[in-house]
Amino acid sequence: MAPKQPIRAVGSARPSHLMFTGGIGAIVDLPNMAALIGGLDDWEPHYRNDTRVVLEPRLLDEVRRKVGRKVGELRLIPLSEEDDKANIGVPARPFPAWLRCTKCNRLDSIESKNFTYVNDKRKRPDLARFEHRNCGGKKDYKAVPARFLLACRAGHLDEFPYAWFVHRAAPCPKAEKPRLTMHDRAGNRAVNVQIKCEDCGSERNLRDAMGELGKANLPGCRGRHPHLNTFDDCLEDLSPLIVGASNLWFPQTASVLSVPPDSADKLAGLVADHWETVKEYQEAPDGLLGKMMLGMPDLKPFREFEAAELRAAMDAYIPGAQDTERRDLLEPEWKALTAKTLPDDGRNFTAVRDPEGVPERLKPFFTDVVRAERLREVRAFYGFTRLDAPDPEQPDLVPTAPISRREPTWVPTSEVFGEGLFLRIDADALQQWTAKVESSDAVQRLQSAWRQFRENRHSNRLTGGFDPMAGWPGTGYVVLHTLSHLLIRSIALECGYNSASLAERIYSNGDQAGILIYTAVPDAEGTLGGLVSLAEPNQLTRIVGKALTGAERCSGDPVCADHLPADPADSLHGAACHSCLFVSETTCERGNRFLDRRFVTDLGDDLAFFPSWA
Repeated sequence: MAPKQPIRAVGSARPSHLMFTGGIGAIVDLPNMAALIGGLDDWEPHYRNDTRVVLEPRLLDEVRRKVGRKVGELRLIPLSEEDDKANIGVPARPFPAWLRCTKCNRLDSIESKNFTYVNDKRKRPDLARFEHRNCGGKKDYKAVPARFLLACRAGHLDEFPYAWFVHRAAPCPKAEKPRLTMHDRAGNRAVNVQIKCEDCGSERNLRDAMGELGKANLPGCRGRHPHLNTFDDCLEDLSPLIVGASNLWFPQTASVLSVPPDSADKLAGLVADHWETVKEYQEAPDGLLGKMMLGMPDLKPFREFEAAELRAAMDAYIPGAQDTERRDLLEPEWKALTAKTLPDDGRNFTAVRDPEGVPERLKPFFTDVVRAERLREVRAFYGFTRLDAPDPEQPDLVPTAPISRREPTWVPTSEVFGEGLFLRIDADALQQWTAKVESSDAVQRLQSAWRQFRENRHSNRLTGGFDPMAGWPGTGYVVLHTLSHLLIRSIALECGYNSASLAERIYSNGDQAGILIYTAVPDAEGTLGGLVSLAEPNQLTRIVGKALTGAERCSGDPVCADHLPADPADSLHGAACHSCLFVSETTCERGNRFLDRRFVTDLGDDLAFFPSWA
């Protein structure tokens, strides 16, 4: 029986990094090595006693719909303990496991024992490294990861088969375990890395594995999930990648704001949770049902409702629909933020509006202003994709890679407490404006760019039904999104947060037309009060005026002001650039797409939704 391998710390990362940048199945580039984050099965032995469970029913239901009904908990990312002997940390393994000596260019796997793991300082994981001992009989030299990998769109990942490749799918005629070297000859046109077998003299350049022509020189996919230690059957083509490639790992997450449910949502949730009980009373008359609600312990959770309300909720409930039905996660948030009497649960959600309503100067622009003095955002990680980013409009278009060898019973979660500012716009006026400008050249070119973007993104790697206009958010969304970015850039200079610490939520669905700007950085700045203070009438009036007048000019004008996508371009913005509208990726919910100043302020096109500030 092989001796148990010691558990060593090889690096550190913030919980937010393990959710969105380098989570399960991702390769984390450490100072001296690359490490692959293991699946939930490897987390369990260390965190089975972790009691830090996040309670958020809406998010749990969404995760169950995507992953499976066995998911019973949302758990916070485990943190290391003060005791350095308590083996706490996210499990990871060296990957790729093929290393190259920086002195002699020896190329071999870790299993060959030619490379030695070195780190004699437990509290300095940044010093962890592999060394080629006695290289050339003189001294030790650092070994670095051989950076080439193979991946397929089904989410599988594998080592590059260097020996198989250099011998052209045949064994080495001189040695059972050939000695390989890797020579990086650099260059500015294409890959120029030579692999050589020192035993038989065979050589081959890795450029032979690249591009369409390279597919004939690669093996079939073995269906390997190295983060799970599993192999599947797979018929997909393999694509060569390098460690750090942007398309190696795309996280799949879902997020909600914790808001108190309104009466209808609360009752619908109770019916779903107690369906096996209440379905027995479905045929009872309302009069009898009301009496049973008062007297029967089984119906105690429903006593705050009328019998007619319970009847309507039972009639509307469809067993099993919550497992497959796509839900609007923003709807409960919209209800909470626009309620006549704002809810307050005293812990996760506290919101107020000024008794005098919207400031007089802002009434042409907004119909409601709400200060969210306390917010909690909860985000769950439930899977990832490779090569192609997940498609929110067609979730089945890109296969989701598993995060556990069996159906998971929990998923990693993060939560952040912050504050927010909600602004509501007249939805009827926005719809009327949209109808008026829908045939304009600017709108038509943005829609054409969206169609081109979808067709380019679909590519020949994706299968299934495809509608190139699926997911077009509408011109009204462009107005709200542009205004949101203008305000974020102005607010960041005033509220005490940097712009990367702010996030946006755009409510643009039928009768919804609003913007929520809030703080949303895990394990960072928390709640300072600087954001909600800007909702004071004088402050908000000044900020909005600054944002709208600033939108009239950009240092990139006239190029920026005149910009519109033109075929075959698929840039999803009009008059927008880094100087006037773009914000950080952590702030924008759509990757700086669907932005155009001409729809907010008059740039000479007579397309602006908002009246002139002057």
